[in-house]
Amino acid sequence: MEHDNHEKLTHFGYQKVSPQEKTSRVRSVFDSVASRYDLMNDVMSMGLHRLWKRCAVNRAQIRPGQAVLDLAGGTGDMTRLFSEALKGSGHLVLADINYSMVHQGRDRLLNNSVTKVDYVIANAEVLPFPDNYFHCVFIGFGLRNVTNKEATLKSINRVLRPGGRLIVLEFSQPNTWLKPLYDVYSFKLVPQLGEWIANDRDSYQYLVESIRMHPDQSALANMLNEAGFYKVQYENLTGGIVALHSGYKV
Repeated sequence: MEHDNHEKLTHFGYQKVSPQEKTSRVRSVFDSVASRYDLMNDVMSMGLHRLWKRCAVNRAQIRPGQAVLDLAGGTGDMTRLFSEALKGSGHLVLADINYSMVHQGRDRLLNNSVTKVDYVIANAEVLPFPDNYFHCVFIGFGLRNVTNKEATLKSINRVLRPGGRLIVLEFSQPNTWLKPLYDVYSFKLVPQLGEWIANDRDSYQYLVESIRMHPDQSALANMLNEAGFYKVQYENLTGGIVALHSGYKV
């Protein structure tokens, strides 16, 4: 595809594409993998993603009665954990740009008797929620897939109430000693697992590449600061394969 020379390109994995094309292609990826997404998460992480998500909930310090947004909430793993923390009170929203993922999430949550959830199809860069509303916004394994990370962080900042907390759980850069093994696993085994389990090698090749193109721990912390968050900090999980960032709205 040819692009206007004046159009700012973005990354879809290792490829440079227009913002519109990235949005479309990311949607296609998650349309393709939605039905096997949770199974692939268990296989690829050897179940560790469940521990990472529990750690994120503990960091969020959710209290009953609060308003919580699970952004890029997909198939609802985190929404279910937040529902437990809210104890049936407050306002819980699962938002995702991809209808197929939200549909999977809603079915799974209803099957687990989680009923007090609002489901919203939304672009993270222009969230359709009022200013200063949520006590906590969580985005797990979704920030690297948005087309404009800066716009997304500013949009999140807008909908958080003063003193509200952003939690970002995302793949990051592993420790030096772990990186060679992690690279072999990522580039050789993960796409093969995608082919075997989800019948979709290309989507998982993209997901591996998108991790490599995502800002490292320090760079992402700087982005949170630039978007207006304070007390920004992060901790590495599993040798830096995943990082948990947090910050507060002023």
